[in-house]
Amino acid sequence: MQGNMPPEAQEKIEELQELQETAQQVAEQKEQAQSALNESKTALDALEDVDEDAGMYREIGEVLVETDYESAYDDLENKVDSLEVRVEQLEKQEERVEEQFDDLQSELQQMLQGGAGGGGPMGPGGPGAGGA
Repeated sequence: MQGNMPPEAQEKIEELQELQETAQQVAEQKEQAQSALNESKTALDALEDVDEDAGMYREIGEVLVETDYESAYDDLENKVDSLEVRVEQLEKQEERVEEQFDDLQSELQQMLQGGAGGGGPMGPGGPGAGGA
C-alpha cells in the first residue's frame, strides 16, 4: 500500500516518526529533571529540620567535603530553582512538539484523503487525464 503513496506523504510520515522520537526524548529528559527536582526538594525540606550548627558534608564525585549549613542550603535552593526552570522549559518544548505532531498528522491525513489540493497522480480523471 505504501508503494502507491505520494512522495510528499512519505516525507510527512518520516517527519512524524522523527517528531515522535523527539517527543520521547523530551519526555525522558523531563522525567529525569522532575525526579532530580523532587530529590532536591526533599533534601531541602530535610535540611530545614537540621540544626544550623550540625556538621555538614557535600558529595563531590566520590568524595565528601565538609561544608557549612548556609552554603549547603543556598546550593540546594539554587539547584531547586534551576531544576524548576528546566522542567518548565521541557514542558513547553513537549507542548510544542505535540502541537507540531498534531499539525503534521492533520496535513498527512488531508493529503492521503486527497484534500491537499496539490494535484499529482492521484488517479484517473484528474487534470490532463484526457489525450489532446
